[in-house]
Amino acid sequence: MALLSLIIPVFRVEKYLAACLDSVLAQRRADVEIVAVDDASDDGSSAILASYAQRHPEITVVTLDRNSGLGAARNAGIAHASGRYVWCVDSDDWLPDGSLDAVADRVEHTDPDILITGYSRIYPDGRAEEHPVTGIAPGRQLPEVFRFADEPGLLDVLWIACNKIIKRDRLVDTGITFQSGWYEDVSFVIPLLVAIDRIAVLDRDCYAYRQHDDGAITRTVSDRHFEVFDQWQRVFTYLDAHPGRAAGVRPLIFGRMIWHCLQVLGHRHRVPRSHRRRYFRRTCELYHQHRPVGGYPVPGDGNGNGNGNGNGNGNGNETIKHRLVAANAYSLYRTLMAVWSLRKRLLGRADRTSGATGAGGRPTTAGRTPPAAARPGTVPARGGAVDDEAEEGAIR
Repeated sequence: MALLSLIIPVFRVEKYLAACLDSVLAQRRADVEIVAVDDASDDGSSAILASYAQRHPEITVVTLDRNSGLGAARNAGIAHASGRYVWCVDSDDWLPDGSLDAVADRVEHTDPDILITGYSRIYPDGRAEEHPVTGIAPGRQLPEVFRFADEPGLLDVLWIACNKIIKRDRLVDTGITFQSGWYEDVSFVIPLLVAIDRIAVLDRDCYAYRQHDDGAITRTVSDRHFEVFDQWQRVFTYLDAHPGRAAGVRPLIFGRMIWHCLQVLGHRHRVPRSHRRRYFRRTCELYHQHRPVGGYPVPGDGNGNGNGNGNGNGNGNETIKHRLVAANAYSLYRTLMAVWSLRKRLLGRADRTSGATGAGGRPTTAGRTPPAAARPGTVPARGGAVDDEAEEGAIR
């Protein structure tokens, strides 16, 4: 039995596929298998897969009869896997050198149900933005293994599936699978974290997560962004079915759900402008359907004390936005977003002007801190699931 099964869904990635496969094959571990799922790709990807499989016996190609989407392709790959652990790797991304050895050593040492690694976002200009898992518990060392309820800071780490290595038989036992639709990682990762008992982390950059200027769902104006509600509804259906395991973390998950829905709405490249009121109303419906009786902490509310009931101590914009959702006050929400967006632009312009020249007219950056995105090894505050920070209402 292989130790690791890498599940690689493939659809229209002929530009990137060879680099992805090469990044794995170059690390040369005999206990690693690759299960590549051809999701009825209609470009040159199928031919690339056939060529690699002919030369590398560790590659198994699973071919789907019709295009089924990322979630279904991952499920098909997992069903064909034989490894002790499965790792979903997107075919336009890659694994940095040494990642397989580091992951293998960690899972063999700690025997976790799931291992979470650090990762980097790689931008088209070559910039790498590191996301270490130390962001889960800043300033202290995490236990070797732990439960989600004991370290809820996991919710502040992007819930992509690709930096999570999962014990295959434990995954099968939970019955959790990827669902169809956009934002499919939400309804997979969060229930899985709730379901399992042994989580470990590896504070090493083990995944290169490619960011695209175009083509990504985060930069596609479409009604399909409404599918985020379906994914979160699945999360809470799971929590409702497992109240004992969800009791301690449900309020935190609820807060992140509303935060996430508002981040999607606040990004100008996602929800069509003519449909934003309807999107806001759907967020309100989800809010009142699942709001915890005892309140909840509002993510990013300035001091973490907001309780989501309109009488918390949070003083940040997030608390205000959550209260507007509770009141279904879209017109006021839209007005405040416009004001905050204008304020952000004016402050940015003033900052650039004040920093343009120093003593004697020389350029200076004294006393200024570069944005988190420009500093390697940092995690933007309350990073979460959004690839780009919301264009509107981002002032804290």
